Amino acid sequence: MIDVLVIGGGNAALCAALMAREAGASVMLLEAAPKEWRGGNSQHTRNLRCMHDGPEDVLVDSYPEEEFWQDLLKVTGGITDEKLARLVIRASSSCRDWMRKHGVNFQPALSGTLHIARTNAFFMGGGRALVNAYYRSAENLGVQIRYGTPVHALELDGDRFVAALAGDERIPARACVMACGGFESNLQWMREAWGQNERGEWPADNFLIRGTRYNQGALLKFMIDAGADMIGDPTQSHCVAIDARSPLYDGGICTRLDCVSLGIVVNRDAQRFYDEGEDFWPKRYAIWGRLVAFQPGQIAYSIIDAKAVGRFMPPVFNGIRADSLPELARLTGLDETRLEQTVREFNAACRGEHFDHTIMDDCRTEGISPVKTHWARPLDTPPYFAYPLRPGITFTYLGTKVDENAAVHFGGRPSPNLFCAGEMMSGNVLGKGYTAGVGMSIGTAFGRIAGTRAAEAARHPRIHGAPDLEAA
Repeated sequence: MIDVLVIGGGNAALCAALMAREAGASVMLLEAAPKEWRGGNSQHTRNLRCMHDGPEDVLVDSYPEEEFWQDLLKVTGGITDEKLARLVIRASSSCRDWMRKHGVNFQPALSGTLHIARTNAFFMGGGRALVNAYYRSAENLGVQIRYGTPVHALELDGDRFVAALAGDERIPARACVMACGGFESNLQWMREAWGQNERGEWPADNFLIRGTRYNQGALLKFMIDAGADMIGDPTQSHCVAIDARSPLYDGGICTRLDCVSLGIVVNRDAQRFYDEGEDFWPKRYAIWGRLVAFQPGQIAYSIIDAKAVGRFMPPVFNGIRADSLPELARLTGLDETRLEQTVREFNAACRGEHFDHTIMDDCRTEGISPVKTHWARPLDTPPYFAYPLRPGITFTYLGTKVDENAAVHFGGRPSPNLFCAGEMMSGNVLGKGYTAGVGMSIGTAFGRIAGTRAAEAARHPRIHGAPDLEAA
């Protein structure tokens, strides 16, 4: 019998598998996707948010624990478990050497990502390179890897894991780690979770999935029905405003638009609806998908002029270009009169003389709502560009409740041999909101914990918290 069964194939699952194997356990990893699509959402990532008290390798200056915590507190609005969040923060300071040992390399932040050069360590080659490195290391260590093996249910004895069920196959193990993502790719579940709005729309019908199509949430649904303690709002997620022309699945990070803070964003009625300059983009990009989700038709347009060109990471799709605002309105289907009025009012409200996109500058608006707090400059220099935006869901926050040992809870009590890591338990830390790279921090921290604890549970089994007589 296998000691530790890991269900999932992304960063958290691979960290769990590697740690369990290093602890001496025999390990099998079940990845739902075929080999060519392995890695879950991790293949689309590019960095890890890291606490550090001074300059370290690719990280500049310092990013102490309290600042990390305050950043997380701000984006979540306090909907987070501080104990588990601080566990993630502290673990992020010491994981890079272990990652390097398994073939992950880092590089300095690229031009266009300097806002997070201090807080985030970038993977050389991005998430795909990280995933491939981990798979190579797992294979070299003797981890059994099976692709195309989605698990739909578990065999449980009360709160104890017995076996995984994949199709007609039963796969027993002494301990199990679930790290198989959320339910964002299950479009019907997303539709049910979001429901119908006051305009009679089903918002989720207009959502795009930035990541893998294989996160269907089958095991998550099973855990709900099995009575596991759950945490998180099913409508909360890592939800980014991405180019509306992106594919339904696997568009990845290149579909994100980074020009929002350099111009204005209007809905299909050509009206602004939120402060585009509230904070640095890495701290705010993940709120914009949800903002767009509540707009009519779940569509919006990021509009810039020639002054903004070259100041943000080039997107995968070209902007819709026009030499005048009326022409831009016609090309985007916006009302010409309303768009011109919105821009005219915005331009007249702009104040400040020292535009600097690298700091919280004094360029702001006065006398209009919503205000633009920073980086407000008149849109007056053609050509103009518009980028259509739709909500891009990366992963959902509904998940299993865990403790500091990554143990799944039933009725407030931890399972002796069932653990969870990654997106499937991210709601413990992320009640809402997001800040760049923290998903990989959560997956790495809890993946490593879950793998270690699962190996211990396999080696020293306990029955419903009974003393470990075998070890004694």
